[in-house]
Amino acid sequence: MSDYQNSDTAKWDAQEVRKQASGQGPKPKKKRLGWLGYLAGVIVASFLLAGIGWLAVNDVCALNKAPLTATIEVESGDSVGTVATKLKKAGLINSKLLFMITSPVFHASRYIQPGVYELNTDMDFNCLIKSMQPTGGVAATVTVTIPEGYTVEQIIQLLAENDVSDAAALEESAKNHVFDKFDFVDNENLGSISRLEGYLFPDTYEFYVKENADSALSRLLANFQDRIVDDPDLAPLIANSSYSLKEIVIMASLIEKETDGTDRTLISSVIHNRLENVGETAHLLQIDASLVYAAGREITEDDYQTLDSPYNLYTHQGLPPTAIANAGKASIQAALQPDDTNYYFYVLNPDTQRHVFSRTLSEHNANLRKFG
Repeated sequence: MSDYQNSDTAKWDAQEVRKQASGQGPKPKKKRLGWLGYLAGVIVASFLLAGIGWLAVNDVCALNKAPLTATIEVESGDSVGTVATKLKKAGLINSKLLFMITSPVFHASRYIQPGVYELNTDMDFNCLIKSMQPTGGVAATVTVTIPEGYTVEQIIQLLAENDVSDAAALEESAKNHVFDKFDFVDNENLGSISRLEGYLFPDTYEFYVKENADSALSRLLANFQDRIVDDPDLAPLIANSSYSLKEIVIMASLIEKETDGTDRTLISSVIHNRLENVGETAHLLQIDASLVYAAGREITEDDYQTLDSPYNLYTHQGLPPTAIANAGKASIQAALQPDDTNYYFYVLNPDTQRHVFSRTLSEHNANLRKFG
């Protein structure tokens, strides 16, 4: 038997505890990052800082930016932060924070004054700031009147001719920009300018020369919101109608393209009667203006049956998929409040340039023989 005793173990343990408590015992080894790890970290950090610095320099000095001109409105009471937000939204700067940090260097609070300014991406931060004062780049304006019954395509051409914006930019905006401030715009099915048809309200506008395309079209949409959707007289009629706002706008566009200026509510009654009653037309609206819109040209006799389009109301029942023009308020009101008639047909009297209405197909055919 060994002379080793339990009491020896206890004695050794007690001594070891005292050594460790006094810091004399063995210490755990620390893992150290090798010099290769440190070197890799320094290199990565250097690249990141260099990249961030280069992006900052590009932004401050206006280097490598895509050509862009935009109109900025500085309102009374706008802070530097508010101005920075407007510049970033317009695509003139990349970093709002960087603009705010560097703005004291360029004395932004002294230079920036209320006004409307035409700015571009060739301007560095210093130039942007010094251009936002009355002696800087004040934007020119142009007044444009959009007639009732113009299509989106015609409105785009009119705005381009008046140097409001580039036709290609306006078309791209009409096709694909998300106008999220307006519930009535179809922001889901992008790709066609017809999605704005009926909502670019005809009126007289003051635009900035070379205005941002999204901003220019937003002005027309905002006017539709104010003059139609939020109108205290029309809003209750729209809310209580059995038709949706889109359907009302489509009907109004048909009325606008067909009216002689005196018979909007009578034409509206024909449209409502055909939609709501089988009558002698089997819900076919048979409106030439919609067929012209589909063809994009003057129509031929063959087009009535052979032109394959949902806008061909001789072969497709009900309303077309979108409006065919931008109607004025009178036609929208007529769509909401048609005359109470039994009319299903009308034909133009070439002598008076007024429409003659009839109740039956036989009456209509007689009028066609008379005025045809």
